[in-house]
Amino acid sequence: MSTRLLLLADTHVPARARRLPDDVWRAVDEADVVVHAGDWVDLATFEALEERSRRLIAVCGNNDGDELRQRMPEFAVARIEGVNLGVVHETGAARGREVRMDARYPDGVLDLLVFGHSHIPWDSTTPQGIRLLNPGSPTDRRRQPVCTLMTATIDGDRVTDVTVVPVDRG
Repeated sequence: MSTRLLLLADTHVPARARRLPDDVWRAVDEADVVVHAGDWVDLATFEALEERSRRLIAVCGNNDGDELRQRMPEFAVARIEGVNLGVVHETGAARGREVRMDARYPDGVLDLLVFGHSHIPWDSTTPQGIRLLNPGSPTDRRRQPVCTLMTATIDGDRVTDVTVVPVDRG
């Protein structure tokens, strides 16, 4: 058995886009689990994604107001197959991130941590073995050449097929 993940963060609707791009909705339909690492901005977007997803694991971010904060935590954890997944919006500066995350989540608490905030795709592994993934943003490319989302597969106790996917905001 394997589980297809869609990783999203920093959707910022309607601040950065009027709606989620069609590429995102197609990816939602293909995913077994949608993971959103915060900065929704809009409650309606959360509700639409929650309704359309087979399973949604979501956290709030620094741009999310009280309505969103009442609906989701700042940190979420879930076990998917043999993988302990954590989701948080911010992890701090890129420099030293791996060591900080090992200190924050010691002793094998997490196998995979999905985060957002920077709008910059990220894929690394800490010295203790936590896979760190940031999907970027599907609506605000910031300093990146394109908007992005990320897909991955969980196969037993392994995270495989991690792919940064360009998003057409069209």
